[in-house]
Amino acid sequence: MDIKTAAALHRLRLASIPEALSFPALLIFGTGFRVFLGYDKLVMPLGLLHGILFTIFLVLLLDAWNRTKWPFKRVAFFFVLAVLPFGGLYADKVLKREEEAGVIAARARREGTVNA
Repeated sequence: MDIKTAAALHRLRLASIPEALSFPALLIFGTGFRVFLGYDKLVMPLGLLHGILFTIFLVLLLDAWNRTKWPFKRVAFFFVLAVLPFGGLYADKVLKREEEAGVIAARARREGTVNA
């Protein structure tokens, strides 16, 4: 794995946490306002914000898939995690391990410790 691939994984990690928290924090909060207080004006902007974060995550997932050459099952796994509330937190944990391993391997190749 090269540095650009590790950077793609890092960007995906950065998007996974806000996306993971946006569903429960924004949508449930907005829906609670609508149901309990009768205030509908928060649902649309909070839903839009969640949709934007989800779209950013998907674009970065496709970029990481292109760079890492993951099998489709792996990409589907991260997509399912993005759909589940708080699933992105687990995705962040998995991606962090993979990113760190990639950076270590790239540094070893650059320093000439590994012949690859």
